[in-house]
Amino acid sequence: MRAALALLFGMAPLLAACNQQMAEQPRYNPLDASNQFADGRSARMPVAGTIDRSADLAAASQTIPYPITLALLQHGRERFEIFCAPCHGRAGDGRGVIPRHGFPSPPSYHQDALRQASDRHFYDVITNGYGVMYSYRSRVPPADRWAIVAYIRALQYSRHAPVAELSGDLKAKLQGEAAP
Repeated sequence: MRAALALLFGMAPLLAACNQQMAEQPRYNPLDASNQFADGRSARMPVAGTIDRSADLAAASQTIPYPITLALLQHGRERFEIFCAPCHGRAGDGRGVIPRHGFPSPPSYHQDALRQASDRHFYDVITNGYGVMYSYRSRVPPADRWAIVAYIRALQYSRHAPVAELSGDLKAKLQGEAAP
């Protein structure tokens, strides 16, 4: 037993030296010169086809890539109320709780410029942020972003539906409210 302990303690300095040699092996700092490569640089360009780790790998669709169903709209509403409504308001008018406490008001989804914006515009703003809005890339998965975009479109349609597309009952009700 004593011999084993003596052997173990005798080898400890050798093991420590081995660890030290690994810590002090040759290396290059960024942009150091190197004679290992023909161009004299130690830094290498990424291999062709390399994708940045922060890249959004979602399909680059310009429109909502899913069928618009009630389930999609309900999911979009749920995600919208969690992530968007605090600033944009539940109606999408930019009158959320956060602006009432002194933060800048976001634009209303009901203004002409945003009603005419592409679906991809909203998706990209959710992904990358815009102005004082920060990126939701790491918080909202791509499928949920598209569901939110579908719900934003439903909010916009709720205020700006063409009268010609309304049912007879709704047209009559609308015309009854407009009559003096």
